[in-house]
Amino acid sequence: MDAPQKSACVEIGAIPIALSTSDDGFLDLLSRRYDGFLSSSRPEFELEFDLSATHSVSDEDVRVRRDGDEWMMRRGDFRARWDPRTGRGTVRQDANPYSLDTVLRILHSLILAERGGFLLHAASAISDGQAFLFSGVSGAGKTTMTRLAPPDVTLLTDEISYLRPNAGGYAAFGTPFAGELARSGENCTAPVSALFFLEQGPENRIDEISSAEAVRRLMRNILFFAEDHMLVEKLFATACDFVAKVPIRRLTFYPDGRVWNEVRNFASNLDEVPQHA
Repeated sequence: MDAPQKSACVEIGAIPIALSTSDDGFLDLLSRRYDGFLSSSRPEFELEFDLSATHSVSDEDVRVRRDGDEWMMRRGDFRARWDPRTGRGTVRQDANPYSLDTVLRILHSLILAERGGFLLHAASAISDGQAFLFSGVSGAGKTTMTRLAPPDVTLLTDEISYLRPNAGGYAAFGTPFAGELARSGENCTAPVSALFFLEQGPENRIDEISSAEAVRRLMRNILFFAEDHMLVEKLFATACDFVAKVPIRRLTFYPDGRVWNEVRNFASNLDEVPQHA
């Protein structure tokens, strides 16, 4: 007789997803991993897990494609399918949290693309009620910026920022997707005040960049896996809207705590500076 399914609801970015399994050990693992993001909200979507071993490696590229009305997701360590019409999906993977993290990132990227939001390779944090994003290539300083943050700054993530449109622009949400800090962000949200593309240098300096450059750099850093032309077009339109509504600058910084003075001074003068060149 099959064991009954049990579930935990994980709510990231105000989108509750039920994760169902018949394995008590896996349920306990995901409950501990997403502690702080567990929710009693009514789930919008559900993923059911089959913990049959895949007997495969996980270093192959992620593939995400449509199969009729469903989305198919696969890597060496998991196989998944999700039907956006019903909101239900199934995942076949080993009993490890790393595959689950990837599946959730993919699913949220698909949901957000349809709703005018996106996941971004960026650290983000809240200061004085406003969210600041710090994006760049690997080694640019995303984690460094979070380590240098003053004690009154709230970490949302040092790895993948979660962005959704709101009435005045965009809001950033905390995520449990940890980077080098190896700890989850806080489960809270704030309106986005500015995005900085990071470069390390001998001094702290904030420079304007053109809207065209801002869109190009933003698109390069958006986390998206799907082989789908229509959704890519939607993401491009979202990126253009984000650049039109959110101040975006290049932040050259020397890695000490004084860089946060530059960020806060910039924020305090936002009403006096143009959005983009």
